[in-house]
Amino acid sequence: MEESMKNSKEKLGKVSSPKPTWQVWWRLLRPHTLTASFVPVFLGTMLALQDHTLHLGLFLAMMVASILIQSATNMFNEYYDFKRGLDHAESVGIGGAIVRDGVSARTVLNLAYIFFGIAILLGVYISILTTWWIAVIGTICMAAGYYYTGGPYPIAYTPFGEIAAGLFMGLILVLLSFFIQTGHITFESILLSIPISILVGGILMANNIRDLEGDEEKGRQTLAIILGHDRSVTLLEWMFIVSYLWIVGLIITIDSSLWLLLIILSIPKAFKAIRLFEGKTKATQMMPAMQATAQTHTQFGLLMAIGLLLAYLI
Repeated sequence: MEESMKNSKEKLGKVSSPKPTWQVWWRLLRPHTLTASFVPVFLGTMLALQDHTLHLGLFLAMMVASILIQSATNMFNEYYDFKRGLDHAESVGIGGAIVRDGVSARTVLNLAYIFFGIAILLGVYISILTTWWIAVIGTICMAAGYYYTGGPYPIAYTPFGEIAAGLFMGLILVLLSFFIQTGHITFESILLSIPISILVGGILMANNIRDLEGDEEKGRQTLAIILGHDRSVTLLEWMFIVSYLWIVGLIITIDSSLWLLLIILSIPKAFKAIRLFEGKTKATQMMPAMQATAQTHTQFGLLMAIGLLLAYLI
């Protein structure tokens, strides 16, 4: 009898889901995407450093809040794509906490709300030290993160995902980071945020190229679906070209620092991204291309920020 009970417990242990490990929670954040929140904040802060003293508390609060909002957006994406039947155990490029690791969908959703809550507290701190308009803009940014895949008409299901990503994770994030340090916005800060906006949109374009077939089957109408694979890759290539030429144009026309030419070091990664997309048809084949696109944004933005830092120091 005791032996039978022991065997039954062992069987139950085998079929019960194991508790999620820290690796599961880490993958849920989709860490490879988090540079899209880190880089604009760093860039905007380094741009502000040209004429102002760095306020470390504001910088850290802005950095953490941005990463939390990006992480929460990824969790909303995980939750709503699961609810709409887009994600399954074999899906490429997802955290997989729900469909592969046994984390309940409700837990993922609640964790996203908790991250938003912490970001709101950090936003209150930033607003107290600057202006309450920051709270208004921050609320709009969080709403965009939620409605990217949430709500009745998700942005991710439309051709406007790249524009939304570029606007909120590029232009607005750079300018917010600049403003909280300086108290104003300059024409140069707007111009320098443009290529980062384009490259953030490029990350989403690469993601949508990779997921083109699966998204089309589920009724999405992304820009990549409308253009098709080849024209989407061509558009991504031009997004890279315009970003690099934009910086060269700023150096020539408004006398931006020559140190910004450090971005040239990231060109090989952009070439690699385009090359890896060519001739590929399966999502798994295009994962390296998508990763190279994200790395191009990261390298480009960090090299811009380092260039601005060197211009300040030298």
